[in-house]
Amino acid sequence: MKAFASTSRRALAAAAGIALVAALAACGSDGDDSAAADLDPDADLSKQSIVVSNWADYMPDDIATKFEEATGASMEVTNHATNEEIMAKLTAGSDSGIDVAFVSGQFAQALAEQGLVEPIHADLIPNLENLAEPATTMAYDKGNKISVPYTWGTTGICYRSDLVKEAPTSWNDLLEPDDTSKGKVTMMATERWLMLPAQKALGFSANTTDEDEMAQVKDKLVAAKKNLLAYDDTTFYERLISGEAVMVQAWDGWCNYGTTENKDITFTVPEEGSDLWVDTMVVLKTSKNKEAAHAFINYLLEPENGAWAAENILYNVPNQKAMDLLPAELKAQYPPLQVTAEELLKGESLTDLGEAATLYSQLVTEITSS
Repeated sequence: MKAFASTSRRALAAAAGIALVAALAACGSDGDDSAAADLDPDADLSKQSIVVSNWADYMPDDIATKFEEATGASMEVTNHATNEEIMAKLTAGSDSGIDVAFVSGQFAQALAEQGLVEPIHADLIPNLENLAEPATTMAYDKGNKISVPYTWGTTGICYRSDLVKEAPTSWNDLLEPDDTSKGKVTMMATERWLMLPAQKALGFSANTTDEDEMAQVKDKLVAAKKNLLAYDDTTFYERLISGEAVMVQAWDGWCNYGTTENKDITFTVPEEGSDLWVDTMVVLKTSKNKEAAHAFINYLLEPENGAWAAENILYNVPNQKAMDLLPAELKAQYPPLQVTAEELLKGESLTDLGEAATLYSQLVTEITSS
């Protein structure tokens, strides 16, 4: 099993260009572009070729060869480092040449609002039945009408159980650490995740656009800054391994990377609740090989392929049949992989903030520079 995904994949996928989504959503869409194309379920896939853009190390290296062997369609894989990078390509005003793109849920929502994605043709993806039922209820795309989830997870506190005085149970344990932990705590600096601990500690939505609420969030985060070792979106688990940090804000899968090196590194979701992030697959409206694009999504939803993602990236996958294939010893080593779909759904699904995303960007700058 490969222990680590690309070290910057999720942090960069979350990073600072959310204002781009706001600009896209603000432009609006008249809805006419969202009409589904007429696709042929009996199309000869051997005559089709697709380009798939994904984060590095997010699929098996031999995925193109195996997909062609399974379906007859050929494919090329390209990589993007961030949601913002792929969004720039997809919204440049011409055919990007990409047939299937991996983007996080709120970005899929923004693309759909611009009429840039093909509605999902469920009849061409019979493996949708492998998804856990909660995976069809995401706030950004109820019913998987415009996207199909690939991985999902939540955000919480990752900590050294052997180095903290008491196990954290609240976001306030991170924001207002005891004297033994002060200066040994890290938080993320990207918009949605920097805001999350204070939003939840104050009882607000992770998608709030209320300026008064966000002012309170800002005050709480400015006060928390004095207790931090650093804002860290990429190396926080390494700081835990070395002991430089004892408690960090982390995505569940990334905490697993730390646990690989030190069994005392533990993950918990604070009692106030957290988010539910989802990485999805979308078919582009400009694709000239939409049948093969749908066949690719269907192929990735095969249980064995979903299990590869969980075993190699160490993220939960919404493919229930894939999760059922995971070895018991793997789940025992990484407790976040034991979390059920129903438990994950308790997290608040992140959605596109529209024009309010600029408020988040502004506040992050003010907080981190205070």
